[in-house]
Amino acid sequence: MQDHTNDPVWKQAIAGSQMLLVAFGALVLMPLITGLDPNVALFTAGLGTLIFHVVTGGQIPIFLASSFAFIAPVIASKGKFGMEETLGGLMAAGILYIFLSGLVRMRGTGFVRRLLPPVVIGPVIMTIGLGLAPVAVHMASGRTGDGANQLIPYDTAIWIAMISLAVTIIMSVWSKGIFRLIPIMFGVITGYILSAFAGIVDTTPIRDAAWFAVPNFVAPEFSWGAVLFMIPVAIAPAIEHIGDVLAIGNVTRKNYLEKPGLHRTLLGDGLATSAASMLGGPPNTTYSEVTGAVMLTKNFNPKVMWWAACIAIVLAFVGKFGAALQTIPVPVMGGILCLLFGSIAVVGLNTLIRHQVDLSQSRNLVIVGVTLVFGIGGMVLGHLEGIALCAVAAIILNLILPGSREAWGKAVYEQKAD
Repeated sequence: MQDHTNDPVWKQAIAGSQMLLVAFGALVLMPLITGLDPNVALFTAGLGTLIFHVVTGGQIPIFLASSFAFIAPVIASKGKFGMEETLGGLMAAGILYIFLSGLVRMRGTGFVRRLLPPVVIGPVIMTIGLGLAPVAVHMASGRTGDGANQLIPYDTAIWIAMISLAVTIIMSVWSKGIFRLIPIMFGVITGYILSAFAGIVDTTPIRDAAWFAVPNFVAPEFSWGAVLFMIPVAIAPAIEHIGDVLAIGNVTRKNYLEKPGLHRTLLGDGLATSAASMLGGPPNTTYSEVTGAVMLTKNFNPKVMWWAACIAIVLAFVGKFGAALQTIPVPVMGGILCLLFGSIAVVGLNTLIRHQVDLSQSRNLVIVGVTLVFGIGGMVLGHLEGIALCAVAAIILNLILPGSREAWGKAVYEQKAD
């Protein structure tokens, strides 16, 4: 295996820009869907990644950027509390990570496993993807994410959306090497070109934007309503974080849960998310796309991610770049989101399958069934609703229903017996 730790600076910088390219599609899609500034998202992804590497001692080749798990809660919270109070809620979600980090440091990882077995993790992640399905369909049909307004005629929109989706699928399944890791980029470019021919791209904002511009930073405000609404949502990305740290450990053949330790990786992610929210950026999460790129390139040097972070921060100050991103028509994003949101649901389903969770067991059937209906149906109980409510419901049901052994499925017990 080639050692990249002593590569010259220029090689590290090129490798870093490649990693940013892999993360780029998802990084900017999340703020574009939720109405946040993509330039701020670029800045906070770079800043968050650097914070994470400082906290973890620069030992893990990982990149942090916009979390898709927060899309539905951010949209719902914006309508209810406004953008500033939503950012306050997101900052509190980051503080929950920091609290979890302290618990892991004091108690070890055992309580996390007890609290979040596959029967809890699976349906909560499925809810995130399936709950967002209407947003993808509305956008693919030329409407706003909530379906309230028709922005582009349906016949034009659906063709552009389906071709963008088809290109994204073709690139993710049949392309080779690094191209396989950036299917979103190809889908967006194809959709953008088609939209330009259809006359639905307005380039005025690009012409009007300055080359150099400070990102539109927004300070958070705090209200108990937004904080209580957002904190439970952080449970799902915390689960995703642990999975990604394990995944990158499998790629590099190192146990990062031991060194630098799960408490430090959670702390880094929590500080990154809180810092992003303080500036008006989306919450950060570890990017599995970048883990795939690390696996493909065999470049395990964490300094590559420092370069990716610095390039993201520099791009954040290019005004025309952010303006160009905001001119991407709705159906282009909608088509690609049909695949992305479905993929999130499949990750949750795969969690249940991989651990061989027996859904004929009454307790498991109850947990998964109630979680899915509460989450997708948008059930409201007090300040909790949607994903936040279903995450809390899944954890409580798992703790109070008898038979905790069944929560893990057959696979974990077969492994222990070997």
